[in-house]
Amino acid sequence: MIRGLTIVRQTSRENFEQLSALLRALGFEEGAGWNDEHSRGAPFLASVGSLELVDGRAPAEPDILVEVSDLDSAHQLARKHLHDATTEIKETHWKSRVFSVDLGKTLRVGFWAFNDPLKSRPNAIEGDLNAAGMRFGIVVSRWNAFITERLLQGALDCLRRSGAKSADIHIVRVPGSFEIPSAARTLSESGTVDAVITLGCLIRGETTHYEHIATEVTRGIGQSAQETGVPHSYGVLTCENLEQAIDRAGLKSGNKGWEAAITAIEMVSLKGKLKRKASDGR
Repeated sequence: MIRGLTIVRQTSRENFEQLSALLRALGFEEGAGWNDEHSRGAPFLASVGSLELVDGRAPAEPDILVEVSDLDSAHQLARKHLHDATTEIKETHWKSRVFSVDLGKTLRVGFWAFNDPLKSRPNAIEGDLNAAGMRFGIVVSRWNAFITERLLQGALDCLRRSGAKSADIHIVRVPGSFEIPSAARTLSESGTVDAVITLGCLIRGETTHYEHIATEVTRGIGQSAQETGVPHSYGVLTCENLEQAIDRAGLKSGNKGWEAAITAIEMVSLKGKLKRKASDGR
């Protein structure tokens, strides 16, 4: 039955403008306000809200608390818009820091952040980056081998450093990127791997050949992953020129083979966790 929670506070005209400017600067979404002969209002919508009940020692802070990701930056903004009304940042007994903006008896807003930023992260199921016991297939194109071999070495390095055994890594070489989806599907359907890492390199030429191949390769890899249920990671470079490809195979932009491998590890772990959660009925 409940649709939302609204907290209403009255303020002066000057404070109305100043606090509105501060909330906009902090990233609040503005709702539909009103302005009539009696009053005007400016709703600010929070991305996440809650109503907390306390039994025991109360926080002893304002009853309106706004959690922010960067308390020091928020404090600087508050000083800019409402200098005289902004208090100093202080520690709390609930392992956080807080400051408040005091605009009279009816309006006091606190801004806070946990000392440990990880405590503010929403609950989520995430994959681990431990490849021990996992089996991987790597489908790598021989075309543009001077690039794809670097991608392959990056992927192998990542898997081994993450705990995968060499015996559990199956490398399949195909002529070009166009053949990657077919080999990836066959490998997935074999039941011998938990994830497939696809590695290739497409460099734009003078014709439209590049666009056709890139589109089909991407679509084919995605279809194979969806239809077989085996995670596929995408390590096929689609570059405008050779320099871009070299940068993405171990130079300025890192090694995309490594990134594809770490994605595969995480997705295998995540798939297992989701299956266990479903079987537990939670």
